[in-house]
Amino acid sequence: MALTEADERGSAYARAGVDIAAGQRATDLMKAAVQATYGPEVLAGIGAFGGLYDAAGVQALPRPVLVASTDGVGTKTMVAARLDRWDTIGQDIVNHCVNDILVQGARPLFFLDYVASGKLDPARIATVVGGVAAACQAAGCALLGGETAEMPGVYRPGELDLVGTVVGVVDRDALIDGTQIRAGDVILGLPSSGLHTNGYTLARTVLAGLDWQAAHPDLGQTPGEALLAVHRAYLRPVGQLQAAGVAIRGLAHITGGGLIDNPPRIFPAGVGAVLRWGSWPVPPIFGLIQRLGGVPAAEMVHVFNMGLGMLVITRPGDVDRALAALPGDCYVVGEMVPGRGGVEIVAGQDEVPQP
Repeated sequence: MALTEADERGSAYARAGVDIAAGQRATDLMKAAVQATYGPEVLAGIGAFGGLYDAAGVQALPRPVLVASTDGVGTKTMVAARLDRWDTIGQDIVNHCVNDILVQGARPLFFLDYVASGKLDPARIATVVGGVAAACQAAGCALLGGETAEMPGVYRPGELDLVGTVVGVVDRDALIDGTQIRAGDVILGLPSSGLHTNGYTLARTVLAGLDWQAAHPDLGQTPGEALLAVHRAYLRPVGQLQAAGVAIRGLAHITGGGLIDNPPRIFPAGVGAVLRWGSWPVPPIFGLIQRLGGVPAAEMVHVFNMGLGMLVITRPGDVDRALAALPGDCYVVGEMVPGRGGVEIVAGQDEVPQP
């Protein structure tokens, strides 16, 4: 095929809505950020058909178990689009996925991302992936590879989708699977930064009429800032608890399904949980959503994390040690009780106004 024919084919593809050159520009812009996450374990990364990771290091564990998870940031991308701010959602997807495997005691090895849009904007994509790379560096894992897809007609102009996959490792004897949880154990709560990456369809609908770039008196910041608050990573605080000798019998990452559906995923048969409302601070964004949307309290705790991003279940004798390890960043929020696996939320002794 002559060069001119190839050029014509490329132009036809661009007229159909896919710009190959834009994809290459995006790759060039993100390359340095991605490569900054590489350690000596990465044998092939960006540009390769498949990422290569030398797994020899995991052999230091007596019985290494690989743990993997895939998730997305949902319609939080639409908040980023409305504000035209793209530097945070990449951090969201990494932290979300790392938290998911942390629940089972795993530490991340490498991450893969998938970014799709109707029309590829190289600078925007590079900004998103730059956030992914920054969070990978903070978590100590490599951004091993990914995909940037241009799909005209599938996504609306100005919007994109973001999905990630993480692979981590834990020694089999160190797995946290909830089987050791007993009635009488104490539930500790690690605070969230806000909505994290769940409940945004409801939040966007309720708050649609506000100016998202003007400070709101109920928030102490703009609605946009509150909505784009980065999904918090819990790798470090959980590690601090373990280093302090806290026996972690269970971890629950509070994502879709809120405080009602997530904790029971780790409960053994014969136990349930009681959470005491008022025992932890609730970010004001949740109160604003409830008031403006007229959302019942029962639905709020079923949709949102309500200020608790991770629950830690431990023995009563380890509570003081845990609070000392994470001063001001850990709350006693409830206890495990005999039951059928559900979660009951009751008023605490020092009840604060419900959101």
